[in-house]
Amino acid sequence: MKKSRAPYVFLAPAVLLFAAFLALPIGYAVYLSLRTVKVRGLGLGKGSREQVWAGLSNYSKALTDPDFAASVLRVAAYGAIVVPMMLGLALVFALLLDSPRARARRFSRLAIFLPYAVPAVISSLLWGFLYLPSVSPFHHVAGQFGWSLPDLLSSGSVIFAVANIAVWGGVGFNMVVIFTALKAIPTEIYEAAELDGCGQLAIAWRIKIPVVLPSLIMTFVFSIIATLQVFAEPVTLRPLTNTISSTWTPLMKVYRDAFTRDDIYSAAATSVILAVATFVLSFGFLRLVQNRAFSQENR
Repeated sequence: MKKSRAPYVFLAPAVLLFAAFLALPIGYAVYLSLRTVKVRGLGLGKGSREQVWAGLSNYSKALTDPDFAASVLRVAAYGAIVVPMMLGLALVFALLLDSPRARARRFSRLAIFLPYAVPAVISSLLWGFLYLPSVSPFHHVAGQFGWSLPDLLSSGSVIFAVANIAVWGGVGFNMVVIFTALKAIPTEIYEAAELDGCGQLAIAWRIKIPVVLPSLIMTFVFSIIATLQVFAEPVTLRPLTNTISSTWTPLMKVYRDAFTRDDIYSAAATSVILAVATFVLSFGFLRLVQNRAFSQENR
């Protein structure tokens, strides 16, 4: 084998998998989003339903749908709760584990990371039964003392119930990313700072956080993408409460349109809109912060 062909041979499997399972499905979704079905008569019999060109009508329909607008606003509020809390806790845990006074680090890392290993459906079921007043041990214990706990599955609190599941499951992964970045900092920097009279809080604020800023940016982008794609948690909690509609999130609306209403064309248009929004938000945020966050890597 010639050396000039070797790189292409090694890249071929990855390129084929990318084309088959990512590029082609995306292209087919874009194609479906520009089509619709024309029904003749009662829609019965051969040739009564014909797929025709629809242009941008599916996109216009999706963008003007009040259910879609409401789901977007709901996900924005959900992200405003989840992302700062999840990344804040991940940073605090990573700094605590990196402290020289920390004890039982291996056990603590495993305990914090373990919820991330639990599938979202299972964690949602576990938390869902903890939320239900009729079966929740928390409500039972509180009732024994004559206390009354709020119903987290009510219309005003269900968004916090869903956000809690996401935070519980996502802190561990982000903590590991930040903690790994902290371990890459040379110990000589800490020693020099201590000789200058810096305490642990000053070291964390002036050295550790600025150094791990690229990792924080990366986890923030991942969190934005995960927020826009939230699906498993509200779908799993939906049978336990009537406060979560079938269009509670944009992806739930896509699922309803595709599999309940059998309108794959509107579902494809909404999916493309979500994909474009995800790309624009992620790329725009990276462009906004790259000069400050990655300036040390460009020197």
